[in-house]
Amino acid sequence: MHRIAELRKQHHLSQAALGRKLGVAQNTICNWENGVREPANEYLLRLADIFGVSMDDLMGRQSPPSPGVWINVLGEVAAGIPIEAVEDIIDQEEIPAELAHQGEYFGLKIKGDSMEPKISDGDVVIVRRQEDVETGDIAVVLVNGNTATVKRIKKQADGIMLIPTNPAYEPLYYNNQEILSLPVSILGKVIELRAKL
Repeated sequence: MHRIAELRKQHHLSQAALGRKLGVAQNTICNWENGVREPANEYLLRLADIFGVSMDDLMGRQSPPSPGVWINVLGEVAAGIPIEAVEDIIDQEEIPAELAHQGEYFGLKIKGDSMEPKISDGDVVIVRRQEDVETGDIAVVLVNGNTATVKRIKKQADGIMLIPTNPAYEPLYYNNQEILSLPVSILGKVIELRAKL
């Protein structure tokens, strides 16, 4: 079912005005919109051009979803930054192409239970690479240049706190001097959890 009436209204055109643009009578536009007649292909092409849409969009056909993009899932990050240098690629995960266009992503397999019950040992998190996150975000943080950990971030004026969700673990606190000297650096923000059964 075509979307002529819907698109015409979005463009604030009356049936008469659209008819003038196409060189047809208002009654013809009315017949098209009510399904009494179908526009010839030449008119469909011109309508798509007037409304600035594809033929599929004009005809109400859904575009097929974009193919996904495969990203590497890393095991333990032992080589530090850059992540491209890490050879411990243990798997791949597919993310939507739309998401892939919004930044650079990698997967990380969780080791340990400090983020239980939400994130468990063996789960994979999808991470958008970025050097900073907001308080409350869950991030992948590199400590001492070689140990990657996933924790909730709490920023403070004098440092940063890495907070586990498992009450059996204590939060980790690093002051501003330790952040520089160890170093402590954020690799990215966790945006999705892919739990493993």
